[in-house]
Amino acid sequence: MPTPASSRTPWAAWLNQLQGSPLVSLGFALALLIVVGLGGISLYNAFYGTSQVNFNHALLGGIAGFLATALGAVMAVALRNVSQRAQDIMLGFAAGMMLAASSFSLILPGLEAARDITDSGPWAAATVVAGLGLGVLLMLGLDRFTPHEHESVGRQGPHSDRISRVWLFVLAITLHNLPEGMAIGVSFASGDMNVGLPLTTAIAIQDIPEGLAIALALRATGLSAFKAMLVAIGSGLMEPLGSLVGLGISSGFAIAYPLSMGLAAGAMIFVVSHEVIPETHRNGHQTSATLGLMGGFAVMMFLDTALG
Repeated sequence: MPTPASSRTPWAAWLNQLQGSPLVSLGFALALLIVVGLGGISLYNAFYGTSQVNFNHALLGGIAGFLATALGAVMAVALRNVSQRAQDIMLGFAAGMMLAASSFSLILPGLEAARDITDSGPWAAATVVAGLGLGVLLMLGLDRFTPHEHESVGRQGPHSDRISRVWLFVLAITLHNLPEGMAIGVSFASGDMNVGLPLTTAIAIQDIPEGLAIALALRATGLSAFKAMLVAIGSGLMEPLGSLVGLGISSGFAIAYPLSMGLAAGAMIFVVSHEVIPETHRNGHQTSATLGLMGGFAVMMFLDTALG
């Protein structure tokens, strides 16, 4: 007699997913190993291969991004009663910001950094494309092994009844905060405050609506305002970590910087298309959500080009 899904252990459920999609599982493992490896090498360089002054500046810049994310999350607590239409518009707005950030904050700077490193257009493009592929593999693995829900086919992943359908969106924004922090760290690597301060300011400004978007998305799934705020604040912790990773990369392993930019962009584009847009359309507010997406794209494009 088959074992009921509700009584299967998490390990048994994940093993079943592994056997069902070996190629996705292999790619997911490869992406995780690369991310962890690059992170470890970069942190070592940050602590032992840079000056103390630059280290302090990079860390303070990352903390500024974290505090901006926390501010947006706290703002969500004040919004007690938010209609479903407003939630879909806000989620669409956040999706638009993520699409614009993928292009203007990640892919284009990644291509520029890779061209400076490789002195070759094709190799620069190949580096960022490789990062895009790693980001897609990472999100495919999370899509397979993380419980969530799709509008058309219902709940997916092991023990999908135990988790909300927007967690991949939260994970994507959390991943996005890592290269944002890395950009802060790289900007302070030379000790030039005229480079570091403007970039940190631009990133901090965009982190406020990101923190708000995460908290509101979690509230839409039934979490209390306080718990949603705490999770959203926690997502911003990747920025101080990313600032140290970026500082270390600029000191010892430069090619990892454009690679990670492509990785974050690939992850965000995948999740926006695969999870966020369907989520904003499931309640019949397609037009409102699309207008919100366009507004978010326009705001993020302005921030990146005018302040970056």
